[in-house]
Amino acid sequence: MGVYANTVSIIQFTITGNLPTSDEFQWFSQKLSARAFQSIENSSEELSEGWTQVDHPDNSVFDVPSAFWRDNYLVFSLRRDQRKIPAAVLKSHTAREEGMFLSQYPNLRRTPKKKREEIKELVQVRLMARCLPVPSTVDVVWDQKTGILTLFSLGSSAVERFEDIFRKGFEGLHPLAIHPFARARMLLDGQLLDKLEAANQANSDSAAALMRDNQWLGWDFMLWILQRGLNGEGEYSVCRAGHFSSGERFSAWIDDRIQLQGGSEDGGIQKVSVSGSQDNYLEAISAVKGGKKITSATIYLEKDENQWKLTLKGETFGLASLKCPQIRIERDRTVDEMSEREAAFFERMFLLEQGMQLFESLFKVFLQERLGDKWNDRLITIQQWLEGNQKIEAANM
Repeated sequence: MGVYANTVSIIQFTITGNLPTSDEFQWFSQKLSARAFQSIENSSEELSEGWTQVDHPDNSVFDVPSAFWRDNYLVFSLRRDQRKIPAAVLKSHTAREEGMFLSQYPNLRRTPKKKREEIKELVQVRLMARCLPVPSTVDVVWDQKTGILTLFSLGSSAVERFEDIFRKGFEGLHPLAIHPFARARMLLDGQLLDKLEAANQANSDSAAALMRDNQWLGWDFMLWILQRGLNGEGEYSVCRAGHFSSGERFSAWIDDRIQLQGGSEDGGIQKVSVSGSQDNYLEAISAVKGGKKITSATIYLEKDENQWKLTLKGETFGLASLKCPQIRIERDRTVDEMSEREAAFFERMFLLEQGMQLFESLFKVFLQERLGDKWNDRLITIQQWLEGNQKIEAANM
């Protein structure tokens, strides 16, 4: 699912370090070219990884701006080609070679260990040359205006590989994932920021500690959305700068899928998943009442006639299956394919940024209440809501 897809999964980063103030194109071109993808199709190498063009994944040349630069965006892909020999195939061919070896030495009952290793290695090299590498790409959009880099993947392996090759390729720059606490820091200032720092439960400023020890942000945020949505409080105002004007109204609610997690009676971890559109989510509410925390939920954002749908990962704030409104690019026979793709890119980024503006506005409204004086009142409301729904559940049994 790349940048052009209607449904994407994304994680965002801020970039620390000093960027060039002049000759930007030349600098970025050199950095991307230094780690450009190299094909292994005509070799027996097992793995190759590097940057390629988004629109032409077989092209890893970054010698002109149109290859990777669109207004304030840098756009490129991380391509990984890997050969993999199926285990059954390797085992069969190795056994065949060992049989041929033993036929030459009838006094041996089995192949010596060192020879088995040698045969296996030779078979691997031979088979590797016959296997076609399987390609995979992950798109990257780096907004030079905001400094936000968006990686179009949530796979832990892809994220780790991206971070590693980015640090090596852009020496001196470091991508920092925007986890819940980091995003909260970005949205707040003044007294609310001071209160956020006072509520920080991490004992260090490392990303891992800030995520692990401040999971309450994701837990409380999703419970707050669920309770408000099911009690007719699903209307909010835009309060984050972006394409929409401040004060414009939008709706947000949780539906379709909720995942919860908590301790079980035997001391282990118990997970509960509630799926399907429901009116009151009695099962989820019962789990919350029993002490379980919402760790993931599908959130809908609606503005005018447009709707965004995403699955929020509470610990990381990675956005899975983010579905934006359908883009409408009218085809023109007088316009070439590249211009059409650029138009589709800008339309896609426009809708994605609108969705992120609504999401951050929703999160900011939550933070203002969570860190303000009205949170105790909200906790009382939530407790009453939980108890009221528990009585409904009991009555239906």
